[in-house]
Amino acid sequence: MDKELLKNLIKQMTIDEKIAQLMQLATPFFKGSSHEGQITGPMEKLGITNYMVQNTGSVLGASGAKEIRKIQEEHLKENRLGIPLLFMSDVVHGYKTIFPVPLAIGSSWDVNLAKKSAEIAAREAAVSGIHVTFAPMVDLVRDPRWGRVMESTGEDSYLNSEFARAQVQGFQGTDLTNDLDRVAACVKHFAAYGAPEGGRDYNTVNMSERQMRESYLPAYKAALDAGSELVMTAFNTVDGIPATGNKKLMRDLLRDEWNFDGVVISDWGAVKELIPHGVAKDATEAARKAIEAGVDIEMMTTCYANGLRSLVENSEIEESILDEAVLRILQLKQKLGLFENPYRGADVKREQEIVMCGQHRQIARELAAKSSVLLKNEGILPLKKNQTVGLIGPFAESNDILGQWSWLGAKDDAVTVRQGLHKKVTNTKLKVAKGCGVEAGTEAELEEALEAAKQSDVIVLALGEDSEMSGEAGSRSVIQLPEVQLKLIEKIHELDKPIIVVLFNGRPLDLHGVFDKSNAVLEAWFPGTEGGNAIADLLYGDVNPSGKLAMSIPYSVGQVPVYYNYFNTGRPKDAHDAQIRYVSQYLDIPNEPLYPFGFGLSYTTFSLRDIRPSSNTLTAEQGLTISMILENTGDVAGEEVVQLYVQDLVGEVVRPVKELKGFKKVFLQPGEAKEVVFELAEDALRYHHTDLQFKSDKGEFIAYIGNSCNNVTSFPFELN
Repeated sequence: MDKELLKNLIKQMTIDEKIAQLMQLATPFFKGSSHEGQITGPMEKLGITNYMVQNTGSVLGASGAKEIRKIQEEHLKENRLGIPLLFMSDVVHGYKTIFPVPLAIGSSWDVNLAKKSAEIAAREAAVSGIHVTFAPMVDLVRDPRWGRVMESTGEDSYLNSEFARAQVQGFQGTDLTNDLDRVAACVKHFAAYGAPEGGRDYNTVNMSERQMRESYLPAYKAALDAGSELVMTAFNTVDGIPATGNKKLMRDLLRDEWNFDGVVISDWGAVKELIPHGVAKDATEAARKAIEAGVDIEMMTTCYANGLRSLVENSEIEESILDEAVLRILQLKQKLGLFENPYRGADVKREQEIVMCGQHRQIARELAAKSSVLLKNEGILPLKKNQTVGLIGPFAESNDILGQWSWLGAKDDAVTVRQGLHKKVTNTKLKVAKGCGVEAGTEAELEEALEAAKQSDVIVLALGEDSEMSGEAGSRSVIQLPEVQLKLIEKIHELDKPIIVVLFNGRPLDLHGVFDKSNAVLEAWFPGTEGGNAIADLLYGDVNPSGKLAMSIPYSVGQVPVYYNYFNTGRPKDAHDAQIRYVSQYLDIPNEPLYPFGFGLSYTTFSLRDIRPSSNTLTAEQGLTISMILENTGDVAGEEVVQLYVQDLVGEVVRPVKELKGFKKVFLQPGEAKEVVFELAEDALRYHHTDLQFKSDKGEFIAYIGNSCNNVTSFPFELN
């Protein structure tokens, strides 16, 4: 069915059938679901009729090949024109096989493995009947108080763009029509959702257009350039206008400037939320503003269903605006091959073979290990198998390690730390005690933990947040571990035993009371289904840590937002003269984060030497080649992430002190050396000027090469 046939199909549709195509409803509304389409209670209050359901365009939250095939079958019996349903779900970091949360995946700095994880998630989702995933989320994040930082790949637009591109390619592949193991990607949340004031979810975003284009838009653009079929609107305002009703954002920028012709879908309830935002007086006005802004699908509210007909009949909007939205939805259904095969990849038998298979779990284990970041190690790691280990803490045996948006992930399938360690050592070498819960504990639990610690050579404290403490609506003003866990560390520390802390969390934490009371700290984030096995691999040295922070860990919550690519001020702090008062600084804490972007330790050591730029000048026609030798100078094999940063010394507007422009993850055997080469072109030096033109300035620059944003070697060059 080509575009002209789709247009002819639209001509056969009544206005109500068109409007219904723009609706997305949850699974319980539909016959064939476990609820059998019984519209009762809160659903009934939405004003949804059976006629609307029969003509609805898409379904939210259905899962499983059997149920989805049945819903589609029942729908096609009742839909007058035989238009199939689209099935959409939040497959964010895995379907049933759960990978680490996206912030952890960003900390792997391994875009190929990230792409593979998206490919696996797509395979499991597609065989279970899902057509669209609401991923990747590419919002740039700088404030760890915001719970949804766990869904992002970090604080840097370049790194986020690389992961956005990789994940879209993993989800979609190259042929959505014929590759039934792929799903359509929906990049979110457009735009700048990651910068809410105060780190409070759904809150106001206030920034200049230049700053938005410079830092926040590149990752969305990278996802769209990679072919993302859908875009989801953000809950927040952009320049005082909620994104879901923002014509400048959705029409002028997304449609006209970027030439995006895919589907735009609102986030849950975001169309109706134009009313409490204060830009629509009622649901009908909310519908008008959203459809005029270019929102094709309204998720889980009924402003379109109850308002669009009267808007057309009263000539407040043209019916053609409905037609263009319906066409985009039908084009997506066509691209997915649903008109020819409405059941697409949904296959009950293959579903049992593919979902949670051993191969998928092995990749999850590998990515969990590569996503973990070793923050501190005073020679205590890796563990030796003849040591007696005291495994203590609320996460010693917890399977709450999947993190938020592991929608269909089962905690019972997750490998706990205890289970992982038991595969490395015998029971006699492992003393296990809870010590306390995540937020509360008893004296008996504490005493049991102290007794286990006394019988051990070394202590592994498994600490962190439970999954509900981060994610959507998971904003926190205090980002330290709960007091009961800090007390547990303090009491264990008094025993004067070596302490290793393994952290489970969805955000960078204030680690006071943790890093100063421990000999080693491993940031595991929420590592997913294979978390316990991956952590055991790391603790015993079967895998060498290689993760690097994709988001800075603050010294204190009072610093946030804190990020590496900040602007200098007219009075920058001079690190060599702490006596100066009248400079940009805190009087009570450092300006710098506790652990910076790009930081992460290894069990081996690396050296970078013979850094050789091909020239000290660069032109629009001739780029700069930077070569160097990376050597593993330690005793074990390992991976190092070599990072390239650039500083523009004089710009038309203030430029960041450093900007990531490239990275290479290199594996080396002990004593092995390899040449690492970066190509730096003129377009990497461009930025948005005051007139929003994207161009470079001739002049002086500094390049930085290193293994974190702070541990670098620099050299100057010029753009002529």
